[in-house]
Amino acid sequence: MHRKYRVKTRDLTRRCDDDPFHFKTTDELEPMDGIIGQRRAIEAIDFGLKMKSSGYHIFITGPEGTGKSTITRNLISAHAKQRETPSDLCLVNNFDDEYCPRTMELPTGSAVFFSRRMAQFVETLKVKFPNALDDKSFQEKQNKIKKEYAEKHQSILAQIEAEAAKLDIGIVQTEKGYQPVPMKKGHPVSPEDFQGYAAARKKTIETDLAQVQQQMNDAFKKVRTQAKEMQGKLEDMAAIMADDLFSEEIDVQFADFKNWPQAHQFLDDTKKDMVENIALLLRAALPGEKQVGETADVAGFLKKRYQVNVLVDQRGEKGAPVIFEYNPTFQNLFGKIEKIPTQGSGATDFTMVQAGSLLRANKGYLILEIEPLLRNQLIWETLKNTLQNRKLYIQDAPDQAGIFIASLKPKPIPLDVKVILLGGYETFRRLQGADLKFNKIFKVRADFDHEVEQNPENLLNYARLIARACKTENLLPFTPCGVTAVVEYGNRIAGDQKKLSLKFGQVLDVLKEADYWAGSEKATAVDNKHVVRALSEYRFRHNLYEEKVQEQYDDQSILLDVTGDVVGQVNALAVYQIGEIAFGRPSRITAESYMGKPGIVNVEHEVKLSGQTHDKGVMIIAGYLGRVFAQNYPLSVSVSITFEQSYSGIDGDSASSTELYAVLSSLSGYPIRQGIAVTGSVNQKGEIQAIGGVNEKIEGFFDVCAKKGLTGEQGVMIPSSNVKNLLLRKDVVECIDRGMFHIYKVTGIEQGIEILTGASVGTPDENNYFPENSLFGAIQTKLKKFHERSVRYSK
Repeated sequence: MHRKYRVKTRDLTRRCDDDPFHFKTTDELEPMDGIIGQRRAIEAIDFGLKMKSSGYHIFITGPEGTGKSTITRNLISAHAKQRETPSDLCLVNNFDDEYCPRTMELPTGSAVFFSRRMAQFVETLKVKFPNALDDKSFQEKQNKIKKEYAEKHQSILAQIEAEAAKLDIGIVQTEKGYQPVPMKKGHPVSPEDFQGYAAARKKTIETDLAQVQQQMNDAFKKVRTQAKEMQGKLEDMAAIMADDLFSEEIDVQFADFKNWPQAHQFLDDTKKDMVENIALLLRAALPGEKQVGETADVAGFLKKRYQVNVLVDQRGEKGAPVIFEYNPTFQNLFGKIEKIPTQGSGATDFTMVQAGSLLRANKGYLILEIEPLLRNQLIWETLKNTLQNRKLYIQDAPDQAGIFIASLKPKPIPLDVKVILLGGYETFRRLQGADLKFNKIFKVRADFDHEVEQNPENLLNYARLIARACKTENLLPFTPCGVTAVVEYGNRIAGDQKKLSLKFGQVLDVLKEADYWAGSEKATAVDNKHVVRALSEYRFRHNLYEEKVQEQYDDQSILLDVTGDVVGQVNALAVYQIGEIAFGRPSRITAESYMGKPGIVNVEHEVKLSGQTHDKGVMIIAGYLGRVFAQNYPLSVSVSITFEQSYSGIDGDSASSTELYAVLSSLSGYPIRQGIAVTGSVNQKGEIQAIGGVNEKIEGFFDVCAKKGLTGEQGVMIPSSNVKNLLLRKDVVECIDRGMFHIYKVTGIEQGIEILTGASVGTPDENNYFPENSLFGAIQTKLKKFHERSVRYSK
């Protein structure tokens, strides 16, 4: 009677009969250059890259191992090569405000050359300018001016001396400067002689001395004015000469940049500043051995003053830049301003500013992982503001800015960059629901799938993908049987006979390990047995915990019956996940029913070992019991359900049908076959719903039964909707084919309880009463007795 529910052997794993592998080895195949099964993601990325409007940055989602990072980078790199390479970018001194340096664009790949030319230009002027000042022609012009003003000075002094002589007063030079003194017969009057003069004469002499002194003061003032005038003419002459010299050198050394407005403006500003600082240039031009102390500081100051700080160098680049920032700290992303510690503070200048990845990716593409950004809210908010405003501010990170430390404020840089974020589904959902700016900035979602339909075209592409891996990784070629084994592994990862996994990272690991085992046997190609060995050896390296769990079944530490019949007891199945290794093992569920307060006692819930999803499953059981058995009178029964020997948390609803079977058995008194383990969730209608990990659960129970001894009556009951997910190990399939183990598929509770007990549930009449000799009839009889007793006891 139960044979109709058995799953046929051909449905237990994928069938390879239709595999389109008509080659001897993958060496005969053309390696796969394209991408398998990611049309949605590829088209979304292409749209996002071509969309020029603001806000169309891209968020990439998808499971790990699907190659989304590699595929994204390859697609973007191919797109970037079709675009122009952007200009170089430099930071130069702002001579009007040194705390606000300005950027300068230069032709692609020329910034370093320009920077070196600028340094050479300054060094050249330090030599040529003093030489120009020493030029004979220039010296003659300057001497002529000096001589002219010297003659003017002499004329003024001679006039004063002549006027003073008429008053018998001479002008002598002392330590205190020029002074008028009374004269007698060509010689100064001594103090003693002067005191011998009559009072009237002394008064006259003093009046004359005062008059001459005033004339001298007026004359010296005029001389100083003329000296200042002379100095102005000399400086004007030097400035004209310097301007001509600087212009000549600029024309020679920077001829390639005359058509670049920003470079031209910077050179004009530099020439103007140099002319205004001729004195500093002269001091810096002293021979090296004389450059000590303040003069050495001046030389260093000038070298930095006219230095060109290259922020972005595009030498050797072809197309738009593609930057993958693996460590998006504030400084790595937005740039930084370095400082030199000085006397408890920090000194900096425009030469110590460095570009971040955003600036290096300007007019190109920046790829970032989302999780590191979200770990620092400041970085995340700054990035969003930068992308919205399309301007980049290079500034100190807030945790590094000091109140007493002077810093720079470079002018904002226009930003035209496409940012691509890599993240997971949950992160995207959370941001989309809670971050309004995120929705305005990242309008393009590219979703990578983890699986693809299995069809002849994709199967052949899978083989070509293996061929490419063999070529790029220098692996042995694969035979058709070897490729089939890899495809089966891909089906297993996808968990579906009709799907191929796109988690190529895991697949590539299997290819490499299979190649290793083939090489150890000195094989010329990788066959099915090498892939199987690679998988089994990998599992052996990681399944120590699995073996330790199995030992507990072997030595009866965990009680489990795989033969016989027991009332209210069912073997459920659970999956253990240890890293990348998953394995299934059975556990005993028991149910006890008795008169008492109506309801189900979930023991795990009572001791706080039950998760919300498991609690929901138990409540669904109560709903099912009420729907089927409480239509004519209320339930007056208490039911206790528990996972025996379970000491850790339990969650999920995949055992809800198993628990319901235990309850039905306890209520009816019909025993359950212990050789059949059960998995599947149930709804209030009694329909059995699909669950995950079906292969691991079946194989886990098979392993326990195999150790305890296969009888031919053992097996696993699964939801019918999970048959498509069956991809069982070969040894399990072989035992099922020999009739030593069985897989049953059911769609409803009624089918399942019939398989487990061998009894029919019966068909209710118009009053919703089941036949007394049916399983559900037995439950109704017991529940009716409980109800009648409860009514009697309540009186």
